[in-house]
Amino acid sequence: MARTGSTVLLQGETGTGKGLIAQTIHRMSDRGSRPMVKVNCAALPGALVESELFGREKGAFTGALSKQRGRFELAHGSTLFLDEITEMSLETQAKLLRVLQDGEFERLGSPQTIKVDVRVVAATNRDLEAEVEHGRFRRDLYYRLSIFPITVPPLRERPEDIPQLVWEFVGEFGERMGKKIRRIASRDMEVLQAYAWPGNVRELRNVIEHSLIVSPGETLQLQRLTSGPTAMERGRSLEDMERQYILSVLKSTRNRIKGPQGAAEVLQMKPSTLYSRMRKLGIVPKTM
Repeated sequence: MARTGSTVLLQGETGTGKGLIAQTIHRMSDRGSRPMVKVNCAALPGALVESELFGREKGAFTGALSKQRGRFELAHGSTLFLDEITEMSLETQAKLLRVLQDGEFERLGSPQTIKVDVRVVAATNRDLEAEVEHGRFRRDLYYRLSIFPITVPPLRERPEDIPQLVWEFVGEFGERMGKKIRRIASRDMEVLQAYAWPGNVRELRNVIEHSLIVSPGETLQLQRLTSGPTAMERGRSLEDMERQYILSVLKSTRNRIKGPQGAAEVLQMKPSTLYSRMRKLGIVPKTM
């Protein structure tokens, strides 16, 4: 798929790593020697998306004080990654469809047709079929984009990927900070794999970066995992959420409460405090 040059559509929750997958597809393709061009459609005002994509001539609109090449021109012979593509207006979607079908467009304010050879990888965190049904996304563009659709599952559904991601982030931040992490405790890795990761890969990346900052030696000092409630957790009592979290930590530590890498250390509380919370929550300690 990476080498075919076909359009790819990535769908998945925010933070699942769609950008990383797009970069991997590009790197493995015949276009990989050139830089991938990226556009976050949600980060641009609607009126500027078209100018960013297709470029403009001087005086094309108020404030256009100079000629500007668009991202499609910059991506000629390479890959263009369009993130949050559902944020495009229907008018811009029509012009994008033309580029995908014919490989040509005009800059704003110019009648001259420009031909390009660009591979498009698009991404969205929305249900694109539902967007089509509600009239917010062109059906013909949806069919053109979904030649090769990829659904990126949330991190909580692929815990087996976490160790590789952790070491990749350790390498990335270690090089940037001048630190060399050689060891991650197996129980810390189990905690990472047991966590629900409502923020997906982005949250994991932030946790590893923070952990590296506070790690003084060659062993990663995992910081306590905290985040807001997930969609499934909303509506549950605070005690129920606390009970489930303590149970998940106990499972990851094989019911060890005291000592190095025990549940009390993972939760950053005294063993006596943890025992007290467990009694209040009705959690019976199990022997190892």
